[in-house]
Amino acid sequence: MSWPPAPALLAPLAPWFETSRRDLPWRAADLDAPHPDPYAVLVSELMLQQTQVATVVPYFKRWMDRFPTPQDLAEADEDTVHKAWEGLGYYRRARFLKAAAGSIAAEGWPRDLVGLTGLPGLGPYTAAAVGSIAFQWPAPALDGNAFRVLARLLLIEGDPKARAGDLRTWLAPALVAHGPSRLTQALMELGATVCAPVAGCGSCPLAEICGARLASRTAEIPPVAKRAVPKASALWLVAMEAEGHMLLHAPAASGLLAGLWRWPTLDAEAIPAGSVASEAPALVAWPGWTQVYTHRREAVSPLYLRLEARFEAAKSLRWVPVGDLTRLPFGKRDQRLRDLLATPGQAPLEAPDSALLIQNLSKA
Repeated sequence: MSWPPAPALLAPLAPWFETSRRDLPWRAADLDAPHPDPYAVLVSELMLQQTQVATVVPYFKRWMDRFPTPQDLAEADEDTVHKAWEGLGYYRRARFLKAAAGSIAAEGWPRDLVGLTGLPGLGPYTAAAVGSIAFQWPAPALDGNAFRVLARLLLIEGDPKARAGDLRTWLAPALVAHGPSRLTQALMELGATVCAPVAGCGSCPLAEICGARLASRTAEIPPVAKRAVPKASALWLVAMEAEGHMLLHAPAASGLLAGLWRWPTLDAEAIPAGSVASEAPALVAWPGWTQVYTHRREAVSPLYLRLEARFEAAKSLRWVPVGDLTRLPFGKRDQRLRDLLATPGQAPLEAPDSALLIQNLSKA
């Protein structure tokens, strides 16, 4: 490791951050003291995982109004917590945050980085970010933005995450010299606003000493990771109503959709569409859409089916009063159908056979 000393190389970041930092609701005014509300830092860091700042800000404000302390969050029921997180995605973050709040409410804040890492949902990066920003511990926190800044600054070939250990060792003295909270947030801010994937070198305080800029290689450093091709599928998303109740999947205890209520889905290839008979039960449809996830793409065909009476549904399904829909937490795909129910649809020319739908959702 032959990089120049970090305290000198990163010195321009401190004054730049003082004049350029965004006014964000979780940021403390005094960057030299411990944060007055470490819980706010914890909430923001969990929300910011894989989510843009502009999206997080309104969620953060509503969350802190609803759950202002770890104790308030620890005592809240899971539906309330998931409802407050609704639309933010990656819902296990909400469950981790609630579990971490329970630990903090019961035992107080950990006293070191090892203790923070032991809280639910806090990996090495999040623990270091909370430690440096909330408690002024010189713990190097490297997120995607920081890795990009340092890869370009130090002209690191290949994936900079492979040099994470070296980078943390190199960065630690700069945190001591310039303040852990200040420098940690300055690195993140520079990567988010200036040293973005398309670099804005003209307004960068490190431009004159940046290895990638001097070598005219900012477009290729760091290299863009290849993503797997998402798996494609097609499904019917069905809102089924009978006797003032809607049929829903109850929240799973684990997995990506844990804590969320869901509409029943049926494989569109296994249950193809056919012509809708005039005597069929009331059916309403809306234009479909493609729901994109990290590893899959769903061609969604939304349907509403009204029945005269409820039937005994499969084990994972529940008949829920219609009036409860607005208070239950749904994922984005299922929120969309919930919202469509309040809009005019149209009688479909083709749809899966109603009897076949009911058969697939009935108790075996």
